[in-house]
Amino acid sequence: MASNYDNSAWFYDRLSRLVYGKALINAQVYLLQFIKPNSNILIVGGGTGWILEELAKIHPTGLKITYIEISANMMTLSKKRWVADNQVTFINSAAEDVAATTRFDVLITPFLFDNFKEETLQKIFAHLHAQLKTGGIWLNTDFQLSGKWWQNVLLKSMFIFFRLICGIETSVLPDIEKEFNLYKYNVIAEKTFFGDFILSIAYNKS
Repeated sequence: MASNYDNSAWFYDRLSRLVYGKALINAQVYLLQFIKPNSNILIVGGGTGWILEELAKIHPTGLKITYIEISANMMTLSKKRWVADNQVTFINSAAEDVAATTRFDVLITPFLFDNFKEETLQKIFAHLHAQLKTGGIWLNTDFQLSGKWWQNVLLKSMFIFFRLICGIETSVLPDIEKEFNLYKYNVIAEKTFFGDFILSIAYNKS
C-alpha cells in the first residue's frame, strides 16, 4: 500500500509544531533562497501547501509550479493557499505516476524519501531525476541520524505512528545521500536544524 496522509491532514501541521516548533518550516524555507525568478518548479509531497505561500512571499509573480500530492485531503488544504500571481497546477497523484511534458528548473522534495524503502526510493529518485533540467536545482529536506540517542527514539516513534495512521512502508531511514551521489549531484549549500536531526540541502544537477 502506498503511503497516504489523508488520515493526518487535519492535524499534521499542528502535530509537527508541537514536536518540532518551527524547525520543519524553517528547514524548508531556508532552501527557497536558491530559486530564481520565473522558475518552473516541481513540488512533490507538499503536504498542506503552506510552502506555496512562502514561495509567493519571495516571488509573488512569474513562477510556474506543478504541485504533486498523493493525499486528496492534503490537496484540498493546499488549494486554499494564497499563491499571489503564480501559476499552480495541482495534481493529486503519486509522483511516480506523473511524467511531465516539460523539464523543471527546480525540484522540491520536503520529507518525501523517508516514506519509502530503499528499492522504492531508487525508482522514485530515478523518475524525478529525469524531470529536472541539466543545471537545475534540487531542494531536499529530510531527517538524518547524527549520532544523538534521542534522534533514534524520536525517529522510531514517528515511523510507528505514521505506519499505523498513514501506511508508510518503511521503518528505517533510506540512504538518500547515496542516490544524490550516484547521479552526480553537486551540493550548493546545506544547513541542519533541530539538533542536526533535520538536514536541508540544495543540489545542482550536473
